[in-house]
Amino acid sequence: MNAPAAGAESLPAWDLEAIYASPADWEADFSRIRPLAEAFAAYRGRLAESPETLAAAIAALDEFERLGDKVNTYAHLRADENTGHSGNRARSERVSSLFAELSEISAWFEPEVMAIPSDRMTEFLASPALAFYRRSLEELLREREHTLSEPEERVLGMFSDVLSAPEHIYSLLNDADLSFGRIAVDGKRVTVTQGNYRRLLESPDRKVRHAAFQKMLGAYHKTRNTCSATLDAAIRSHVISARLRKYPSALAASLAGDNIPETVYRGLIEAVHSQLGHLHRYAAFRRQKLGLERLDMYDLSVPLEPGVPVEYSWREAAEMVRAALAPLGGDYGDALELAFRQRWIDAPERKGKASGAYSGGCYDTYPYLLLNFCGTLDDVFTLAHELGHSLHSYHTNRTQAYHYSHYGIFLAEVASTTNEILLSEYLMAQTGDPAMRRYLIAHLLDELRGTIYRQTQFAEFELMIHELAAAGEPLTPDLLDERYYELNGVYYGPELADADPLIASEWARIPHFYYDFYVFQYATSMSAAIQLAAGLLSGDTGARKAYLDFLRSGDSCDALETLKRAGVDLSTPAPVTAALDYFGSLLTRLEAGQRT
Repeated sequence: MNAPAAGAESLPAWDLEAIYASPADWEADFSRIRPLAEAFAAYRGRLAESPETLAAAIAALDEFERLGDKVNTYAHLRADENTGHSGNRARSERVSSLFAELSEISAWFEPEVMAIPSDRMTEFLASPALAFYRRSLEELLREREHTLSEPEERVLGMFSDVLSAPEHIYSLLNDADLSFGRIAVDGKRVTVTQGNYRRLLESPDRKVRHAAFQKMLGAYHKTRNTCSATLDAAIRSHVISARLRKYPSALAASLAGDNIPETVYRGLIEAVHSQLGHLHRYAAFRRQKLGLERLDMYDLSVPLEPGVPVEYSWREAAEMVRAALAPLGGDYGDALELAFRQRWIDAPERKGKASGAYSGGCYDTYPYLLLNFCGTLDDVFTLAHELGHSLHSYHTNRTQAYHYSHYGIFLAEVASTTNEILLSEYLMAQTGDPAMRRYLIAHLLDELRGTIYRQTQFAEFELMIHELAAAGEPLTPDLLDERYYELNGVYYGPELADADPLIASEWARIPHFYYDFYVFQYATSMSAAIQLAAGLLSGDTGARKAYLDFLRSGDSCDALETLKRAGVDLSTPAPVTAALDYFGSLLTRLEAGQRT
């Protein structure tokens, strides 16, 4: 696995011209959105006429939204190429403004569907004209009591752009305006960035890790007044929206779209709390292995096995991922090759480029990937992870009609984390070096720590601040720092009870807190992935078929049921408990120094 540094080769850039060959082509489609919205609006007041009229209205809505998705995808991806480019930003803002305006035009639809008398709607749903839309209509009617009147929905639609402003402001601060300074690394001055931060935390030199930690979280600490103001506004918008729609809580409102009960969210937190002992053991083992008198937060990412290569070329990363995903079969492998051949991927880190990584696209585009590839093993896992998202979308879009192609966020992280587990198992099976195997086991442990324990910590913090906001408590920077630091201590236990105070401001670095109860799905998805990957690796053709059927399912049934058909029941704590038992077994192997 020895490879040249990531910078020694050119990295792939995505082909956005496959969406629109020129800005003029984008402008042409942009100009079509309003007429399509108006064609849909022509059905206003007519939905109760007949099943055929209702079906035609839904088809018109799909046509409007489908083109809007394509126009928005291009604008969004171009903006993320360079967040500081005024032209790209202006194009994205034009889309946001138009959609905010048009959401007022379409706000009548759901209230009007809800207003159709129950007995008449029952007759409608029995009509062949609505057979295709029956599931989505039943989903919509499930929310009847939470849908406001038409005037109220119209007002909320008009304010949608304003309500999303806190997240937008934070994104500009985070991706374009914040600078983290420079630190000394091997006698050279290195600029700390979002893209290389994890790599710096993996440095064997503790001074480098500490300096990077201080620069990164120090910058957020200095901007915590601004960050707390944007976060407070975002959280309160969630709380107010839930109250307006008569949900018992913002959490219930967020989960309603996927028909997930609150017990799944709260049960995750309870299940993880019951097994925090494994994480406390892990912290103690890490301190001892690193030979430290005292462990700190910036010591949690450095590899536990010295001398193991941690840098990979792009070519090597791609080959490793291809081989690891072979258990998914030839059809999946063929689709995977399209990602490289059709240039779905934008890999290089650039100044002004959006930080992090994501899979983004729509029904009529490639399922694009944005990465900031620096060559670490973590970057290889990120490639596998985001390809999981993209191949999930690819299979869904090829199987489902547009209307049922939007699978919910509860399913969104399952395919990506399954890929991560498959990559871990592949790498551990391929190496004959005991040190490398221990390194990979430790890496998998850290992935599980970051995806189940850490994301559940985030989920608990997010629930906490929503409940504080609902009780009328202002989310001041001091309060957020205090609660975050306390919770961090609970999760990591005695070894990190006196962690560097800057960790208290880490909440300001987490964009997912603006996403309305998103992060818990990382933990549930990883738990599901461990079970699904085991089935795939067993060679059971039935397990492979069930998994590929899951990828193709889209929104054709409820999320919990979709996973249950694939063999995972997340309505119980069993998958989470089993995943943390797996974490504990891996830790035992490291503690015992077992060479496997």
